[in-house]
Amino acid sequence: MNPTTDQPTHDLAIRLGEQLRRLNHSVATVESCTGGGVARMITAVAGSSQWFERGFVTYSNDAKMEMVGVARELLERHGAVSVEVAAAMAEGGLRFSEADYCIAVTGVAGPGGGSAEKPVGTVCFAWAGLDLDGETRADQTHFPGDRGEIRAHSVAHALSGLLDLLGERANADDMHGE
Repeated sequence: MNPTTDQPTHDLAIRLGEQLRRLNHSVATVESCTGGGVARMITAVAGSSQWFERGFVTYSNDAKMEMVGVARELLERHGAVSVEVAAAMAEGGLRFSEADYCIAVTGVAGPGGGSAEKPVGTVCFAWAGLDLDGETRADQTHFPGDRGEIRAHSVAHALSGLLDLLGERANADDMHGE
């Protein structure tokens, strides 16, 4: 993931920064399979220190538990690659930071580590925010390609997901005259 050569994803990070600055809000990231790629893409944007609060790379289950408070029982019941764990990562990222929003990513980037239920390319995402009425959005998708391609797609999807949420929020505020 090279911010200077991945222009469409870099543009997403720029747009996210513009939205967050407009709202006077910030974002944190909790990443597993992307290994800090979302944070790297965000911090490639000049001025991102105004809206990027911090990033956690929680590659191991122990890191997920220790750094952002994911419950061991949740990991044992659903596995690290699950929408439940992604949601817990995003919620923990909010608790352990000063950010207004948090993006979480966990998945199987390959080439090994996949299973019949969670093949290589399976990635789970979550987005949490202090002003989302306690709602954490989460989804699971499958990306084709090699390790690099899966990770690049994951970074773009993670940024797009928060942009979509911020757009929905702005539209709702406009409808209610806020």
